[in-house]
Amino acid sequence: MNVTAWALVPVALTLVAAATAVLIIIVAMKGTASGDRASVLNAVAEVIRAVRGSRR
Repeated sequence: MNVTAWALVPVALTLVAAATAVLIIIVAMKGTASGDRASVLNAVAEVIRAVRGSRR
């Protein structure tokens, strides 16, 4: 593979990870009452942080 392809691999991986996070949020929010959305978003954020390995 050439240098350009190797430079685009991290960009592609980042886009895939971002799209996956958005899909997780869409699935989690479907059918959720408006009062529970904040707790659902916090739970999804914790899952994403756990997958990435970063924790506050």
